[in-house]
Amino acid sequence: MKPAIVTTRRQRSTPPAPVSSFPYHPGSLLSVLDLTVDGVSQLLIRATELENEDPIGRDHILAKRRIALLFYESSTRTRTSFELACKALGADTTLVSSLSSSIEKGESVKDTGLTLRALGAEAIILRHNSSGAAWLLEESTRLPVINAGDGMHEHPTQALLDLRTILTHLRPGLVGVAPDTLAGVTVMITGDILHSRVARSNMQLLPRVGARVLLCGPKELLPEQAARSGPGIEIERDFDAALAQSQAVMMLRIQAERLAGLQLDLDEYKANYQLTGQRLAAHAPAAVVLHPGPIIRGMEITAGVADGVQSAILEQVTNGLAIRMAVMERALTAENGGRA
Repeated sequence: MKPAIVTTRRQRSTPPAPVSSFPYHPGSLLSVLDLTVDGVSQLLIRATELENEDPIGRDHILAKRRIALLFYESSTRTRTSFELACKALGADTTLVSSLSSSIEKGESVKDTGLTLRALGAEAIILRHNSSGAAWLLEESTRLPVINAGDGMHEHPTQALLDLRTILTHLRPGLVGVAPDTLAGVTVMITGDILHSRVARSNMQLLPRVGARVLLCGPKELLPEQAARSGPGIEIERDFDAALAQSQAVMMLRIQAERLAGLQLDLDEYKANYQLTGQRLAAHAPAAVVLHPGPIIRGMEITAGVADGVQSAILEQVTNGLAIRMAVMERALTAENGGRA
């Protein structure tokens, strides 16, 4: 009896699903979670070094490196500080906005990114109205991508500059951070937390350096599940009670462009959650006041508080330049093999 002949059909091999590899490039900063606490500390220390460095010597750090700023949303502070930070290090920058490019004709963020790479861009700073756009761009281009704000998701460099500002006021003389640096400090965040990428990045960063984050706002803008975002995060609906517990107060604007379908009485909101001089003096006379901008004076904060002695709002803007110098240096000098 002849042995049976066994035939096998050659199966098309399916590559295994990759382990999550974001960020692909070690110089990318898509989320504050891309940084360890030590990595955050290194950036803060380097920001101070670069800020104090002689501008002529600093100008050679990224001399003639090519950086693209790809902005799908309007911006003053973020765009300008990134551009000035790149130029302070000697880099060449080009701005691509949605109103002056093929984006207006429907070109995808992937194709725009690939075009910029083909033109010699070595890094891309992206602001986009869709959450996750920075991840898509980095996956497509494999360039270092810096997330300058993606939809309602994250704004990592804003959280870093906010941390630097808080340290200046509450831990003077301290530059770096450790897991207990802000132990005993309560940072209150009030406003449109539902739609705020700034709030989200701060909620992911501040507890990792020891701070307690106290969220405050109406249910329409602050759902209960926000308290389950992670350790160190709590909700207090009573604005005055939250103020009385806080050493740092971060006010957020109402994002009218994202309020479709929400029933929000703005007069009632101001009555309950506006930061006034009287409230600040009564409940938090020593707290530092922050705001990522743009400020809507007379809505979430009064002009007197925004311009008052407790306000660090313009300091935040200045700190943004130093932080973004450090971030861009990291973007173009990071080596493969690990992340800071």
